[in-house]
Amino acid sequence: MFMATKTITVTEEAYISLANEKKKDESFSELINRKFTKKRSIMEFAGTWSDMGEEEANRLHKHIEDIRKRAGKLRRKELMKHLQL
Repeated sequence: MFMATKTITVTEEAYISLANEKKKDESFSELINRKFTKKRSIMEFAGTWSDMGEEEANRLHKHIEDIRKRAGKLRRKELMKHLQL
């Protein structure tokens, strides 16, 4: 089976960090897949924003609401376009 490969450039510091994380019999590709492509549990994020102030939390909440409204409008627009076909 042919496996495509890509060459990437990283800083010496990044290489050392990756090498320190790599298991003895693990390739760098396996390391990257293990560290960065696994599905994560929502519980890993528990408490992440515990130090956020109320003003910042309200601003973030409003921003999320605005994104949801725009996404809803876009979905309705796309749906109407498909229904007219």
